Amino acid sequence: MAGGSATRFKNGDKCLFELNGKPLLNHAVDAVRNLVEEIIIVTNTQKRADSYAKIISTKAQFALDVAEAKGPLMGALTGFEAAQGEYTLLLSADNPFVSKKVIELLFDLSAGKNAVIPRHTNMQIEPLHAVYNTTQALKVTKETIEQNQFDMHSMVEQLRGIRYISTLVIEQLDPELKTFTNINTPQDLKKAK
Repeated sequence: MAGGSATRFKNGDKCLFELNGKPLLNHAVDAVRNLVEEIIIVTNTQKRADSYAKIISTKAQFALDVAEAKGPLMGALTGFEAAQGEYTLLLSADNPFVSKKVIELLFDLSAGKNAVIPRHTNMQIEPLHAVYNTTQALKVTKETIEQNQFDMHSMVEQLRGIRYISTLVIEQLDPELKTFTNINTPQDLKKAK
């Protein structure tokens, strides 16, 4: 998911900003490239897709989210529509510290479920760090949008057959839960460095 407006980054596209000599987008892509059969980068303009294609570290497809202003659920819909696999991992492009072991765990737990979603001890969920049954998620995402609800939480509330995985379990693989670190501001990028 690389379609956000990144309004807090005044000097350009945050996916292109480098962390340890590598664009942010490539950190997320590199974390999953040997774990998935296809990588689909959902973005909001052809210009962005073209610029990402020049720097991407592996083979990827691009899908344009034409309704980006509606939020990440529309981006998720675009990704689910483009995905060919039985399961789809949703991941934000601004997460440079995604743990491969955590991603493997999410996929391992997905068999027979419509989603595997991390959940913090305060019950906050991470729907943009989750694995979904592509067919079921696409169906429920469309239904949610038809009801004029455009947030990920509304879709998750309507999806049945979810396996929530506690961050207490994830901490065994990622003790500081860096997997969920988002880079939203230049200060976040500086801290990450």
